[in-house]
Amino acid sequence: MHEMALCESLLQAMEEAGRANGFSRVSRVRLEIGRFAGVEVEALRFGFDVVTRGSLADGAELVVLEVPGRGWCFDCNDTVDLDDRLSPCPHCGGSRLHPSGGTEMTIKDLEVE
Repeated sequence: MHEMALCESLLQAMEEAGRANGFSRVSRVRLEIGRFAGVEVEALRFGFDVVTRGSLADGAELVVLEVPGRGWCFDCNDTVDLDDRLSPCPHCGGSRLHPSGGTEMTIKDLEVE
């Protein structure tokens, strides 16, 4: 389950931010996760609760914001939102798409004390 490793990296980033910015508690974390990132959100939530126990983020709310998949269509020269990597272009129906977004996982912001 790579979600546990993601949670450990997330905690490390929060601890580093706490040291650099002088906060001792995180009460809310907002993550942007791309539709094609391959992250199982419920497993991430479970891992977050386990990994953050006893840390500066113990009991913090985890808010997940889904970022749509994006692709550039070779047929109509447009960047479009995609529901699936294999979806046709929603504008022209073309199938020649180059993925251009939706694989990221980013800390959007932290609510701290």
